[in-house]
Amino acid sequence: MFTNIKRPLVVLSLVLWIVGCNALDNDKKVSLRHGIDESAGGLPAYIVSIANATFYLEKDGGGLSSMLDADGIDWLGFNDSKGSGHQGEYRGFPNAIHKQDGDYFHALNASTDKSSSKVEIDSPQHVRIVFTSGNGKWQGQWDFYPQRLDFTMLQVSEGYQYWVQYEGVPGGEMDDSDFWYASADSKLHVINEPFEGDLPAPEWFAFGDIKSSRMLYLLHHEDDEHPDDYVSRPHMTVLGFGRSEKNKFLSTPQTFSIGFVESSDYQEVEQFIKKLL
Repeated sequence: MFTNIKRPLVVLSLVLWIVGCNALDNDKKVSLRHGIDESAGGLPAYIVSIANATFYLEKDGGGLSSMLDADGIDWLGFNDSKGSGHQGEYRGFPNAIHKQDGDYFHALNASTDKSSSKVEIDSPQHVRIVFTSGNGKWQGQWDFYPQRLDFTMLQVSEGYQYWVQYEGVPGGEMDDSDFWYASADSKLHVINEPFEGDLPAPEWFAFGDIKSSRMLYLLHHEDDEHPDDYVSRPHMTVLGFGRSEKNKFLSTPQTFSIGFVESSDYQEVEQFIKKLL
């Protein structure tokens, strides 16, 4: 006798569930626009927003010039002032090709060689931008998703190596309140403590500021036996996957993720990063 009553309730529940799912999807979109990164000296940039970050991908150099969290704080702090060094012109991501058949995939500074770019995908769930070096021998692919950004070195110039680096400012400024986690152990490490060696799989690093409830993470999707290196400078981090001192070790196509995780608890950060794989 209750059959006719239950059926409308089931239909109503299904409708509410679909509406709820659509609302969640609307909160997790990717948007692309074109503009200027004023903090980087007025450089032209692809400006891509995801759920909890806004990226400024500099159009001529092919590297990130700014990476803003949900509160508008820039965790890169690049500027193109010649001679600024660690205080500006060195910063960015992935800063991958340095004096290796050119200087590519770095926000444009005095020594960066230019690249060309093409938007291949522009949808609410995925934006893809591909950069090709000026000499045509390197190619880097940027894939923006609602929760992260992937950088893939698609093409490597024959006979050369590269590294992938995060050179930035955790929480907007490099100071004693900053710290890092990594896949090597579950300890909190002060920002000026170095790391050298091959990170265990999955290879990841995360930077935080005790004044912030979030962290910036970096993940190397492929496991390898190459060294990974972290050292602090007075004004920025220097984390390099496939790096030891100034030596580069990566020679094949590889993928790396970068983004924010809204936690500073080691276990939660680790679980979030592992889910990306």
